[in-house]
Amino acid sequence: MPDIRSAFVTKLSLLGVVASVLLAGCGRSANPDETVNPQLYQKWQLQAGDTVKGYSVVAGLGDISIALNGKSVYAPFDGRAQQDSRQCLIFSSPDVPAYLFRLCGLTDLHLGSRNQGDSLGEGSMVHFSTLRKQPTGTWAVVEPSKPIIERILSKS
Repeated sequence: MPDIRSAFVTKLSLLGVVASVLLAGCGRSANPDETVNPQLYQKWQLQAGDTVKGYSVVAGLGDISIALNGKSVYAPFDGRAQQDSRQCLIFSSPDVPAYLFRLCGLTDLHLGSRNQGDSLGEGSMVHFSTLRKQPTGTWAVVEPSKPIIERILSKS
């Protein structure tokens, strides 16, 4: 009897360790100043961040470009704004944990915890893309939702 109980406790402890590791891997860093770079699932020949004949590619397949004319964009949900290595804003929210929103071309970025309706930044043009988390842990660019874009373009 003690051998069965010991084996059960060992398996239960191992399950707890595995669950802790998996949950820790799902969390995102709380430091808004930390650069975040989601690994994309798709690989295209030209991607935002590349250069062609000395010119910077600022948007790519899957991005929606919107002329802001100096106006602001806003947090669509309560969440967190971080920057990626290309100086784009990456917005994440526990309200939509399987999605990231990437906004490129903004100035005066407001990073860190943001409430719905808070300004994220402004610019003459924003290049917006929606990323969906894949089972492999990579992110796929998916078609953006018009209602989400509308929330990003309006304060309420």
